[in-house]
Order: sequence, then structure tokens, then C-alpha cells
Amino acid sequence: MTVTSPGTSDSVANRRLRIAVIGSAEASAEALATAHAVGRALARAEALVVCGGGGGVMAAAAAGARDEGGEVLGILPGDDPDAASEGVSIPLPSGLGEARNSLVVKAAEAVIAVAGGWGTVNEAALCMKIGRPLVGVRDRLGERFDIERFQDPAAAVARALELATEWRSAPHMGHNAR
Repeated sequence: MTVTSPGTSDSVANRRLRIAVIGSAEASAEALATAHAVGRALARAEALVVCGGGGGVMAAAAAGARDEGGEVLGILPGDDPDAASEGVSIPLPSGLGEARNSLVVKAAEAVIAVAGGWGTVNEAALCMKIGRPLVGVRDRLGERFDIERFQDPAAAVARALELATEWRSAPHMGHNAR
């Protein structure tokens, strides 16, 4: 029996892709349906869904992933793991308030924006700053963010998975730290 040590390229390649879903805590029915579809598609692709763990888009994506048997890491702003939305399977209380947005982005290998308010803009700006792949599906980030945009949640997920795979294998700074 061969055991691969954690941190080797083989073990990294076999880990689930980590895809964050970012979006409004208060969202329209259309945005919630979109986020739910994104979560379902990510779970079907066996990706780990990363989100802020709260309501709105985050809760809808988590519920979609849960409905397909997927796992969801919810990085919470407060200290109470019980504050996580129902679909979050791994609640991570950060105690950092809105600063936890940086953890959501840094924990992911690609990010999908759905709808969006100021917190989403903050996360998207961090993606642009650090070079984290970002796509939008029915997002409201505006033209300042030069990203690929989709109307179809499945197409956005497919592209995010491609970008995450490319990002994981790219020889960039910090590669071994992931």
C-alpha cells in the first residue's frame, strides 16, 4: 500500500477543488434560485463549496450543495458556529466580522459571484488584487470588474472549475502553501 504524504503534489491533485460562492446576504428570488443552482452544480462536481455561511446567496448555495450531498465550508463573521445557515456542513467561526471576507476568497481556488452588494464587491476586489479567478453569474459587480459573466449557473460553475484547476497547477508564488 502506498501512502502519499500531505503536501505532496499527488495529495494536492486529489483534493476537492475549493470554489467560493459570494453574494448578497439579502437577495431577490432570482438570485437565490441562481445561487441554489450554483451550489447544486458544485456539489455534483464534488467541489467543496466555500461561503460566508450566512443568509441570502450564501444560504441558497449551501442548501443547493446540501441537496446534492455536497460539503460546504461556511466562514462565519462571528464566534457562534450555530449561526451558520442550515446547509453549511463545516461551520468555521472566525470572530473577524466582515474581515472574514478575505478568508472566504483566500480559502478558494476560484470564486463565483451571484448578485452582490458591498461585501461582494469587497471580495471581488480582493480576487482582482491577488489574482484569484473570479466569474459572475447574474452578478451586479459592474463594469469595473473585467470578468467572465454568465446567465447560466451551470456554465459559470464549469468555467470556475476550469479556472480553479488551472490555478491549482500554475507555478505561482505560494503554490506549495496551499
